[in-house]
Amino acid sequence: MSTGQEARPGSVLRLAMPTGSGWAKAVAAGVLSALCAVALLAASGYLITRAAEHPPILYLTLVMVGVRAFALGRAALRYVDRLAGHDASFRQLAVVRTEMYRRLVSVAPAGLGTTGRGDLVTRLVTDTDRLQDLPIRVVGPLVSAGTTAVLSVVAVAFVSLPAALVLLVALLVAALVGSVVTASIARSSDRATAADRGHVADLVLDTVRTLDVFAAYGSLDERLRHVEELDRRVTHAVRRRATVESLVGALVGLVGGGAVIGILAVGAPNVASGALDGPLWALAVFVPLALFEVVGTVPLAVLTLRRVRAAAERVDQVVPSALPDGLVEEPAEPADPADLVVDGPVTLSVRGMTVRWPGAERAAVQDVSFDLHPGEVVVLEGPSGAGKSTLVDALVRFVDHRGSCTLDGVEARAMHPDAVRARIGLIEQDPFVFDQSIRQNLLFARDTATDDDLLAVLDRVGLAAWVRARGGLDASVGERGGLVSGGQAHRLALARALLHAFPVLVLDEPTADVDPDLGDRVLRDLVTTARGAGRSVLVVSHVPVPADLVTRTLRMRDGRLVT
Repeated sequence: MSTGQEARPGSVLRLAMPTGSGWAKAVAAGVLSALCAVALLAASGYLITRAAEHPPILYLTLVMVGVRAFALGRAALRYVDRLAGHDASFRQLAVVRTEMYRRLVSVAPAGLGTTGRGDLVTRLVTDTDRLQDLPIRVVGPLVSAGTTAVLSVVAVAFVSLPAALVLLVALLVAALVGSVVTASIARSSDRATAADRGHVADLVLDTVRTLDVFAAYGSLDERLRHVEELDRRVTHAVRRRATVESLVGALVGLVGGGAVIGILAVGAPNVASGALDGPLWALAVFVPLALFEVVGTVPLAVLTLRRVRAAAERVDQVVPSALPDGLVEEPAEPADPADLVVDGPVTLSVRGMTVRWPGAERAAVQDVSFDLHPGEVVVLEGPSGAGKSTLVDALVRFVDHRGSCTLDGVEARAMHPDAVRARIGLIEQDPFVFDQSIRQNLLFARDTATDDDLLAVLDRVGLAAWVRARGGLDASVGERGGLVSGGQAHRLALARALLHAFPVLVLDEPTADVDPDLGDRVLRDLVTTARGAGRSVLVVSHVPVPADLVTRTLRMRDGRLVT
């Protein structure tokens, strides 16, 4: 999808970071748990070597208590870190999802461009889920490892400055090898893998939806091979990433072992000469063994950050924080309920309307003017690509416009978008039918409607007999209306519009999915029913409409009205 803007993952990443006391408690517990782990091993090394000297037990009591305290503290604080961190992350994920869907309301449908449904679901589910890794697997480990490394180097410096320098160099080498090198290897694969995963979801969804078509034309095996090939590529990328992570862990462990050998080498002469206390030197030797277990999470955190950034970019592409020019932002506040109540007919007046899609070089609709009075049926004709659907999207405020569009003299841009859509009802070329019963497909238009109301409106659109034959209002219509024909789907959509009582109805290509022999009859039924009670009707069609149904006809070509 192209919005005409570069993705800005920073806003999504900031949104994914939890705040408050819960997250602060998790970070503090993580740091203290890591410090306890290092202190436990260092104190154990000191205790063993000091005990070998057979001192009085009182000299060992304090260290023994410390070992027990560090052991208990490491486990308890680790538990608090995980509990508080995941709780804060999951709570923030709910905030992220709410914000993503709030943005989606403003972007959809006009700003989704070529984003497929499967890819959209992947971005809003899988990629959004991955954002929870930012606090848990990136920020938390980095803070814990950084704080622990600094304090460990300082502590070792009190014992032996050369040993502290060796430890510091080893940490820098581990950071260089584990982070910079591996991040450069994985940089391109994260974005490619995320995109391929979305493409797989698109292909699978499209294949399932059109399985009968592929089977009928004998191309199902080829389609499945295409899906399998792309899935194999994703699997290979995931395995490659796992291999890189394993190598990183091995390299960090190797550097940690080198740090132990280095500290042994620089401290042994001083211990032999008596300049350095043996148990204290053992303490310094044991520090890297525990420290590099903590620091080993840093390269993995860097790799995870790459993956999280790639997910954030994909989410921001489809639901950007800054709305692309040309789209209509949905206000955070709902419309005044009084503005959603429409009594009587409405006059629609369009003057000099120009519409440009986000990122497009030229306007799709240019300088269009017309009126639609109560009771009129106006047909908007034109070839595919003439700008008819774009004009319709502008009328219902899916996309912004220049010029003027008024409803009973009130400019649409000055109204809440929901108030505009309460007056103009759109029945799309491919009306959405929910995988629910016929009753549920109608009730969301007016949830106070009784069964008698529903049956009455179904009778008005010519579906009463069909509903009775299917067993009544509880009959299912199948996934995306798979158990109904195109004409029946349009009639169901019209029944919803009649229940909502829109004063202006827009029928976008109402016969697109209807057999040509039935097209005129379906269109006649739809228009005759829709224009009742003073409603005005705009019929968008690229095929001729029977002249006796219409008040007048408008023709579009290349985004303009022509005579």
